[in-house]
Order: sequence, then C-alpha cells, then structure tokens
Amino acid sequence: MKQPIAVWAVFFASVIAFMGMGLVNPILRELSEKLHAQPSEVTLLFTSYNAVMAVAMLITSTVSARLGIKWTLIAGIGVIATVSFLGGFAGDIWTLVGLRAGWGLGNALFVATALSALVSLSSSGTAKAIILYEAAAGIGMSVGPWLGGTLGDINWRGPFFGVSALMVIGFIALAAFMPARKGAGADAPKPKTSLAAPFRALKQHRSLLVLGIVAALYNIGFFTIMAYAPFVMGLHPKEMGYVFLGWGVLLAITSVYVAPILQRKFGTLKSLCFMLVLFVADLLVMGIFTSTKEAVIAAVICAGGILGNINTLITTAVMDAAPVERSTASSAYSFLRFIGAAISPYMAGKLAEHFNSSVPFLVGAGFVLLSIAFIGLNAKHIRHVDRTESAH
Repeated sequence: MKQPIAVWAVFFASVIAFMGMGLVNPILRELSEKLHAQPSEVTLLFTSYNAVMAVAMLITSTVSARLGIKWTLIAGIGVIATVSFLGGFAGDIWTLVGLRAGWGLGNALFVATALSALVSLSSSGTAKAIILYEAAAGIGMSVGPWLGGTLGDINWRGPFFGVSALMVIGFIALAAFMPARKGAGADAPKPKTSLAAPFRALKQHRSLLVLGIVAALYNIGFFTIMAYAPFVMGLHPKEMGYVFLGWGVLLAITSVYVAPILQRKFGTLKSLCFMLVLFVADLLVMGIFTSTKEAVIAAVICAGGILGNINTLITTAVMDAAPVERSTASSAYSFLRFIGAAISPYMAGKLAEHFNSSVPFLVGAGFVLLSIAFIGLNAKHIRHVDRTESAH
C-alpha cells in the first residue's frame, strides 16, 4: 500500500480502462434485439476490439518510447473516452463494431503502457507491481459489467456515456499526478524501440513465443465466456451485471491473494497447468449443462476465480521469460494473446448458429486443453521462469 501517488493515479485509471472491457457483456442480448443483429454480429464488438488491440500492441513500446509513458497513457484514455461517447449515438451494430475497434486502439495504448508504468513507478518491485495491475484489472472487469448492466437496464446507450464520463475522470487524474519530466521516474528517456522489436523477441526467445501461444489458446476459452455466455443465461442486463460482478470479484481476489501463494508453494508452471485444467472442467460444465441456466451462471462466477489465478501467473512468467525490455516483452506477448481473444467471440457465435449453444463451450475447452499440452511439449523452454522467480 505504500506507493507513490503516481502509482495510485495509474491504478485508478487502469480500473476505469478495464471497466470498459466488460462493459458491453450485460447488454449483448439487448443490443441484438434493439439493433436487429444476429448474435454472431454482436460478438464482433469483441472481435474488432481485440483484433485492433492485438495489432496495436506491436506499436505501444515504440509510441511510448517517443511520447513518454504519461502522454501515451493520456492518449489511450482520451481515445477511449471519445469513441465510447460516440458509441452512445450509434444507430446500427456496424457503427458500434467500428467504434469498438477504435476503443481497442485506445485500450492497447493504455493497457500495455500501464503495466510498464506500474513496474517503473512502484516502490515495492516487479512482482507486487504486477499484482497491483491484476488487481486493477479484476476490480475494473467486475465493476464494469455491473455498471453496464445497471445503466443498460435503463437504456442500452447508457453504458457508453457512463464509461466516457469515467474516462474523463481518469484523464484528469493522470494529467495531475503522473510525472512527466524527462529523466524522472517512468518517463526517463528510453532508447528508440524498433517496430520489429516484438517480432525479434518472439523469434529469438522461444520462452516468450511459447507463453504467448499458451495465452492465445487460453484466451479463446476466456472470451467464449465473455462474449457468448450472456446469450445462454437469459437474464436482464441488470441481472447479468450482478453475475459478472461476482465473476470479477473472484477474479480480483484470486489474482491478488491466491496466485502469489500458489506461486510460492508450487511454482508458476505447475500452478498454471493446474488452473488451466480447472478451466477446462469449468467450460465442460457450461457445454454439458448449457440448457440449465443456474449451472451456467454458477460456472461463469467460478471461472472468475480460476481466471484471476491464470492471469497473474502467466503475466508474471512473461515478465521474467526473456532478457528483453519489459515493454517489448509485453507487446510481443499481448499481440499473440489478443489474437486468440479476437478469434474466439465470432467463432463462438458462428458455432452456435451452425450447431447448437453447447458447442462454443466445448470447443473453448478443447483450445484450453491444447494450451496445457503445448506447455508440456515446450517445458524445457520455459522451466527457467520458476528459477528466475525463486532468485527474486
């Protein structure tokens, strides 16, 4: 808790940015009805968002090196505030899909840079800075759907205007408290970073490539829940918001308190594999009991606890996976991670249309199972992660 005020400014802004990520979850069915769109078309709100994030992650370290961390964060949050405000005026699903792509650009600039900022500014080391980052993600991703559901219960446009107002508050907090003097703290001059640096890092360091592919595969399961589960729960926006509030609270608690304990007792890789196995089981429950609303709701909430552990474990592993700049490692890893997140939503919608509503969850479970197998096949390239963390 003893952190510089700049850390808390970034933390607060990160909470707001992550709120936007799950904001549309509770209103997906509402959007489908009001805008006369197929579920697969509505899931494009996640696909466009994540696809642009994946590509934009490749330029975040370059932009940050030129603008400085403060102004990169402010630029990202400014873009989000603008496109979310415009989203409130959208008249069709394709306008929203396009605006969500812009939202993805803003989030990429903000999210990747926020992790670097917290690591640079924190007074208590990398591990605790990552926990702060995951705590911000957990709080934001729990409160976001609740806010989206509450405002969406009044009108589907409300969540877009609401998040825009919150982004303005985050913008002001960063402008006021984040250091910007060259040579000070997080904005100390950095060597110019090549746009090719993330690709070079993936090519030269197999450990980074392996963890990125694992994250891509696991995110297919993650975003199957985010983008498709709302269609099978059959709840009103406000009720959906409460479900994802429970999901996010468990995500926040496990990412901050449980994951570090697992890491110390069993090591990162063993703990990660165990949590991925639990995630496979959770998705299988959703796939087998899709027609039982209560079973899906319980499985979605339980998934939050599993995903909180996985997020912290894999992010910590990536930061120690390869001897490259943390911003470069984050860009390379996030590029692969969000490719999986981009593929999943639209794929889930189409699988349900062509087969039935159980298939997206079963396929998601298959991809997560594949991520476990991939870790086993490439264990020799990433086992040093546990040794590095023990040294810390």
